[in-house]
Amino acid sequence: MINIAIDGPSGGGKSTLAKKIAKELGYIYVDTGALYRSVALYMQRGGVNVQDRAAVIAALPGVAITMKHEGGTQQVYLGDEMVGDAIRTPEISQIASLISPIPEVRAFLLSLQMEIAERENVVMDGRDIGTVILPKAQVKIFLSASNQTRAMRRYKELTEKGIQTTYEEILAAMNQRDEQDRNRETAPAIAAPDAVLLDNSELDPEQTLQAALEIIRSKLG
Repeated sequence: MINIAIDGPSGGGKSTLAKKIAKELGYIYVDTGALYRSVALYMQRGGVNVQDRAAVIAALPGVAITMKHEGGTQQVYLGDEMVGDAIRTPEISQIASLISPIPEVRAFLLSLQMEIAERENVVMDGRDIGTVILPKAQVKIFLSASNQTRAMRRYKELTEKGIQTTYEEILAAMNQRDEQDRNRETAPAIAAPDAVLLDNSELDPEQTLQAALEIIRSKLG
């Protein structure tokens, strides 16, 4: 099986790129960030104190996440609910960043991700795909852009969906999350040694896709 890992900070366009690559190559797209965000949404709705590691671990058995491929795209369900945009708010992003370093949370989701990669050609995006989830992936890309570019992209994305927020709020949350993710003890969000760095600050989605496809072709021959 061919595995392609797309890592990088939030707002760089990982999910958009991964979806486009999967469609172009006919691979399965796995949005790992959505899995962590779904756990975060469960914790928020349940009033769990996410600063309390023991409380988060104790709540995990109640989390029921399934992934379904509907209409050619991946949908994530929390129980019977398709979570959609509910997991894309700045608040849920912050909660996801707080709970994702917890080893028990990572173990809870790891088996699901690895099982899919073992049986399918996949494109998987997240923060530690190339370093932890798919360390043997044939292609690893670390996608990034300037903080200001990433915050503006996320602001436009959320406002177009009718989610009320501000650019300043998103930039502050993004900076905080980047710092947390880079410096966490468990699976820090850093580029794998064999990852190819791709800065798309000045690239639109189509140009980013073409640049990524060139990297993939060079790796896979």
